Formats: sequence, structure tokens, C-alpha cells
Amino acid sequence: MRSLCLLVASLVFVPVVPLQGATASISFEVVDLKCDYACDPLGIDNVEPRLFWQVRSTSRGQHQTAYKILIATSPELLDEGKGDLWDTGKQVSDKTTFIPYQGQPLKSSQQVFWKVRAWDAEDQPSQWSRTATWTMGILRDEDWQAKWIVAPWMSEALLIRKDFSVRRGLRRAIVHICGLGHFELSLNGKKSTENLLSPGWSKYNKTCLYETHNVTELLQEGPNAVGLALGKGMYHTERRNRFSKFQGSFGPMRAFGQIELEYEDGSREVVPTDESWRVSRGPVTYNDVYGGEDYDARLLENRWNRAGFDDVQWTLAVELVRPSGKLRGFSASAPPIREIEAIEPISVNVLNETTDVVDLGQNASYMPRISVTGPEGSTIRLTHAEVLHEDGTINRNTCGGNRGPAYWQYTKATDEPENWFPQFFYAGCRYLQVDKMPAQEGGELPQLEHCEGIVVHSSAQPVGDFSCSNELLNRIRTLVRWAQRSNMVSVLTDCPHREKLGWLEQYHLNGPSIRYEFDVPQIFSKGMRDMADSQLDDGLVPNIAPEYVEFPGTFRAAAEWGSAVILVPWQQYLFTGDMKLLETYYESMQRYMDYLDSHAANHIVSEGLGDWYDLGPADRPGFAQLTQPPITATAFYYLDAKLMSKIAGLLGKDGDSQKYADLAGEIRKAWVNEFRNADGTYGKNSQCVNAIGLEMDLVETNHRKQVLEALVKGVRDNNNATTSGDVGHRFVLQALAHGGFSDLIYEMINQDDRPGYGYQLKKGATSLTEAWDANHHSSHNHFMLGHITEWFYGQLVGIQFDPTSPGFKKNIIAPNPVGDLEWAEATYETLHGPIKVHWEREKGGLRLQVGIPTNTTATVYLPASADSTIFEGGKKAEESEGVQSIRRENKQAIIEIESGDYEFLTSKG
Repeated sequence: MRSLCLLVASLVFVPVVPLQGATASISFEVVDLKCDYACDPLGIDNVEPRLFWQVRSTSRGQHQTAYKILIATSPELLDEGKGDLWDTGKQVSDKTTFIPYQGQPLKSSQQVFWKVRAWDAEDQPSQWSRTATWTMGILRDEDWQAKWIVAPWMSEALLIRKDFSVRRGLRRAIVHICGLGHFELSLNGKKSTENLLSPGWSKYNKTCLYETHNVTELLQEGPNAVGLALGKGMYHTERRNRFSKFQGSFGPMRAFGQIELEYEDGSREVVPTDESWRVSRGPVTYNDVYGGEDYDARLLENRWNRAGFDDVQWTLAVELVRPSGKLRGFSASAPPIREIEAIEPISVNVLNETTDVVDLGQNASYMPRISVTGPEGSTIRLTHAEVLHEDGTINRNTCGGNRGPAYWQYTKATDEPENWFPQFFYAGCRYLQVDKMPAQEGGELPQLEHCEGIVVHSSAQPVGDFSCSNELLNRIRTLVRWAQRSNMVSVLTDCPHREKLGWLEQYHLNGPSIRYEFDVPQIFSKGMRDMADSQLDDGLVPNIAPEYVEFPGTFRAAAEWGSAVILVPWQQYLFTGDMKLLETYYESMQRYMDYLDSHAANHIVSEGLGDWYDLGPADRPGFAQLTQPPITATAFYYLDAKLMSKIAGLLGKDGDSQKYADLAGEIRKAWVNEFRNADGTYGKNSQCVNAIGLEMDLVETNHRKQVLEALVKGVRDNNNATTSGDVGHRFVLQALAHGGFSDLIYEMINQDDRPGYGYQLKKGATSLTEAWDANHHSSHNHFMLGHITEWFYGQLVGIQFDPTSPGFKKNIIAPNPVGDLEWAEATYETLHGPIKVHWEREKGGLRLQVGIPTNTTATVYLPASADSTIFEGGKKAEESEGVQSIRRENKQAIIEIESGDYEFLTSKG
């Protein structure tokens, strides 16, 4: 799959200015320019943003030997070959990622333009890349002229407006804006962006996120108007007559921002939020991130956000002098939430005259777009649900419905047809109960003429695609992917309806799976800011971040959850090669280790939740049954210490590295002594404990074979099905795969008669459920058990990073043809370009097609018998261009290759 940047790069023709005395290579090009992981971003508040690009070539073994970056204050200067901000000159390097800006100091709100050319393996220059750009955010507090403003009264929602003038010769207009909890910004009646539910959720007393929008095209010479609609979001939620997970508030809804007008003559004007702005309650009569959104269209004042509106009856805003969190822009934000696709209902069940049930056919995170007819004052209510009762009515048990209702509600303003799309509430669901209510008792009912579910989630781009010859596996991948999508907002939530909280175990346990599917480094960077902001003085990283509610006991303090503060930066490093999170949050990681140290008794940590939602003798899953908290909590304490030793070494902190290595050794001894049984098993001999012992390297070397055999037996004795839960399942899959039992994993998932992925599909699930058995007491849109995606990409198709060169600079391709699979394929877009793998069985052998990005290399592990011959492109592989070496080992041919496209074939004799 190709990112937007790549699509632009492939479609836009860029004039070429060759270097003097050199001929530009037409088979070697620079594409996909990014700044801080994003294409042409707005609001960069990092004084040294990092630059990325890819090099592409159709030739094998091609790579970059040097590069040159030009950065200028205008595209015209770039066209002239001038970089008045930064001209790197020719830099001898194959590096294409994380190049820090080292040019002239940048200013707040400044827009810059840049392009790159590279030299290939023959020292021939490429053509110049397309021109890319980025725009700075606010770099210094003194560059803010805005004030925090609020209404002088409390309300459910808030409208804020101001008229201002634009002189002739406007060159550029940008706005830096924050509205809490959620905001929508409009200029002259038009929304400034396609973003929804802005800005992202944060720990508001520590961090307030602002967005930067380019609004030049929305302004006109003469009178203009700015409008801001505010809703509550996670900033303020309360229990009243509607469902809410918790009650909490960071204060009144507030706004802060400024419009900056730049003119052709070099002059500049600022329109900041201050006491001259006016406020009104508006048409939203209720909104809560859990309870829903009510909209009375009769209360909307037409043209309120357009120039010339008479706002004399509106109230003047007041300045809020209470301290707020630090304003942070792009560097602390996740990709914005947007409309991703529209889904039409597959059926409408008319229950009676006043009630229908709409079936969207897919459980996803929705905001409904509706068309309504009926009299003024009549109301349509949409109540969301994931499942139905047998009589066809909605069952809201999986959405927390036993603690109050949640719905969207629209009241008509006229007798004419009307359209509505909400602003401040989304929910995970498949079904919508439609209640039609007249304006007065006995009156005419309104009618829902049209309803579509608008799928909303993070705009992070897809980077992976997978399919195989077994349709059940394809459906399982889709099942998990819908749960990933539905819970990918500004945080990684557990479910998009009853909780919407960032439970941290998912960040690391499902980190690899979601990284294979979506471009999520920004989401994980934002998550680390949330963890740091939520970290307590004693070092505890609570189970959820941002932490909005303090849950009791181990629901707040569990090592399997809090360890994300160490595991997320490590995974980011492995998947991207980026060390920034390791560097930025090293102190937070140390403080968390100190917390675990202080709560360990003889190196055993008991604060944990064990293998949450495993399958044991209880009627339905929940608290761990087979693997208790001290086993898993101490195991993560060990893993944390082991990784901290590696991280400290990478950062040049040798003393810390040795300290954590010594600590890890002590924890390992304590774990073995505490949990190893006389017969050589551990704990209750569960799948989880055996897998964690193997994968974390807790089990002694001379006992590993015995423990692996116990793990395999545990799966087979359970009719080839899992008993592991949220914490253990990833390690079960990894331990079996690394132990050579991917065929057993295939047997586990290629069935639907035992609780698991296929079982959920058989019961009608369209998104991964919280419980293996898809019971109606648990969420039906949860991605915590979605670890199988990592196996699909990393083991079945075999796309892996080489840990000796993180970030897929050096790749491993190690396919696993298992069971009755005839073929499998995947594409994964790395920072260096797409890896493409397709394997299929041939009579007596295997055909493997591999595409390795330019400027990278790979090691291919090809299943091959000792007497087989390896061909590539119709000739013996050792004679093929780009093949560096071949050796045989453990029934595999191990082939070192350069970049390019290859087709290998194994043949008997």
C-alpha cells in the first residue's frame, strides 16, 4: 500500500535541474519526503524536525551513496537551486531517515520548502525530488498573543465567534487553535479542516494540544468571521441520566488560539482569542464522550459563523487565568480523526410504528449521518448497540447499557427535510435503534429517510496488506483489523463504546500487530507523552494513560500494563530505528523501574492482573484463572530490567547498563525459585506461563526443551485451542513459532468449534471481541486479543526486521508454509519502502517472490531439503545478480540478497 506522499510523488512531474557536469539518473529517484513522520505537516513545534525520504530503483542492489538537501523560504528559490535556510551540500551517507534539521533558526508559524536528490551506487545523481513543505507551530511562549477564554456561565456546549477584517494583498493565513474538550473551527461558515473530535485527548492539566490549519483559501478581502464550537470530550464527563464510565472535570470548556494574517507587503496581523470574542450556548443541549449528543436544531442561529451576523445578544467571553497544561502542537499529537468511509445499512427491521432497528452490517466506530423528515420539534433518537436480543431488539449489555442509556438525538427546526451529522460523540456499534418522537403527544412522527454509518478513526495511513489461500484466515485478519481501526483514535482505546480508555497493555502486546497494519509511530509517540504526563511522583505508570480516573488496586497498578513505558519505546526503535523515545523518556523509564524495585519483595512483584481474560473453569473469562499476577508481573519486571540494560547501552550509559543487567539476573533467579515446581513445570503449567518463560528467556537453557514440550502438549490437550488471555496469548504464538510449531498455530486458528477467532466469526462477530467466546457480557469490539496479525505478517509470510539493524534497514524474509495453505502474501510499507512477499507451493518445492526496498538488504530463509536446487529467475540462485551468498542450515537455504525483486524456486534433485 502506498502513502499519500508516495501517490503525490508518483503523479506530480518535477522539473529537473541536473548537477553541472553530471547526468541525472532516471532509474534512481527520491520519493516520499516526510518531516517528523508526516507528509507536508502543519504545526511542527520541534526546533530540529527530522527529515525522511525513500530512494527507489528498478535495479537490483541499488542504494544511496550520498544525498543533498535544499531548504528554502520559497519554492521559487528551490527552483533556482538555492537553499537560503539550509544547503547540506553533498553528504556521503546512505541514511534516508531521521536527518535532523541543522539550518538557519526557524521561527514560529514559518513555512519552509525542501527537496532532496541522492547519488546511486555508481555515484550518479538522481533527479530532484518533488518539492515538499512543512509549517512551524509556536516555538516560544512569547509568540502567543492569545488568552484562554471561557463563557461566564456553564453550558452543555459552547459557540464562540468574532468578526475581523482582512486587508487587500493577503498572502497567507494560518491559525493555531486549541478548544477543550473538543472543537470545530470554521471561517466564514466553512470548516477549516476535515478533522473530527479535535484536538486529541490528553492529560489536560499537563498537556493541551493545539492544531495548526492553513485557512488562506477560506478568507476574503474585507469582513470575515471565525466560529468555534466546543464540546466536552474527555475534558469533562459526569454521571447524570446517561451512561458514563466515570465522572471528572478539568474545568469549564475553554478556547485558546490566534489567526495570523501575512500580507504581500510583509506586514502581519494577529487575531487572538480574548475578551472581545462572544459566546452562546448553541444548539447542542447535551454532549458527553460516553452518554451521547443531543442537538436541537431550533436553537441554531443561522449564519452565526459568518460575517455580518448580529451577535449583540451574545455574551462577551471572559479570560480564564487558572493555569492550564503546556500547549503542545504536532510533536505531541496523533494523526487527526477523520471520516474514513461511509457504510450503508444492510437492513432495517421495523419493530413498531415508533421504533426501528438499523443494521449497518459491520461493528465499527461510527458517527451517523442522517436525513430526517417530519414536523418542527419532532425528534429522532439513535441508540447504539453491538448485539441484539432474540426478539430483534437491541442488547446494550456489551456497551455498558446496564449503567444508563447513550444515544444521538436530533430535534427538527422546520417542517422541511433536514440533514444532521454530530460533532462531539462517536461510538462503537453495529446496530442503531431508531426511536421516533412527535413534537407533542399524539402528533405526527418524524421519519428517518436515510442513515449511513460514518466510520471515524485516526487518519494514520494503512501500511500493510495480507491474504492467503485460506479464507478463514483472511476473515480473521479482517476481524482483528476492524477492532484495530475502531480503537485507533488519539489514543489506542480498548473499546470504542463503554470505556474509550488507553489501557496500556495493548500498546505493547498488540504493538507489533498494529504496526504491521498502520502507520502508527506518531500515535505511539503521543502515547508516551500521555504516560509521562500520567506518571505519579513515586514512578508508577498507571494502567491507563491519559489517566482520567483512579481505578482501585491492581486496576491502577499492574506491571503487565505499566511496563508499556519501557516496551513501547523499544518496539518503536525495533520497527523504525528511531531512538528518540528511548532518549526522551529514559528518565521516566528509570523512575518506573525504581517503582517496581520498591514494590518487589525478594525480587517478586505481586502488583499485576495475571493473564487477564484467559480461559479457565469459570463460566466466562475475566480475572486470571490459570496464570496468577505474581508470575506475569515479575516476568515483566525481569523483561523491563533486561531491556533497560540494552537501552542504557545504546544511549552510552554503561553504568546503568550493568546495573540493570545484574538486576535482571537476580529477578530471573527469584522467578525460577518461586514458581518452578518439583516436576519441572512452572505455576499451574498453563500455556501462558510456559510461553512467557520461553519468550522472555526466564527458563534455564537446559529446561527449554521440556517447557516447549509442555506448551505444545497444553495446546494439543485442549483440542488444539488456546487457554491464554490478554497477556499470555502473544507469547504463546511467539513461543510456538520460534520453537518450530507454526503448524500447530495454524491448527489452533483454522477451526471454529472452540473459543477463538474462528469461533467468534461463527457466532456472527464482525470485529474482534473482548472474550474468546464472544459472550454478550463483554465488548464486541476489542483489539486486545489481536496478536495473530503479528504472526500473519512476521511468521506465516515471514516479513521481519533484522534486530542487528533495526527499522527494516536489513530485513529478514522467513516464510512458513504450513498445513494445507497453498499460498500466502503480504506487503509492508517500511520507512525505506515496501517489502513484498508471495509464496506458493509448487510440485515438489516452493516458489517465493520477494521485493526488497532500494537501499536495504535482506536475509531469506527458504524451506529447502538438502538435495533440492534453488533457482532464481530461471537460473541457479548462486549465479543470479543480487544474490550475495547461499548456505544450508536446518532444512533451510539461507540466502543473502541485495535490494530488488526476486523469484526463487526450490526443486528436488
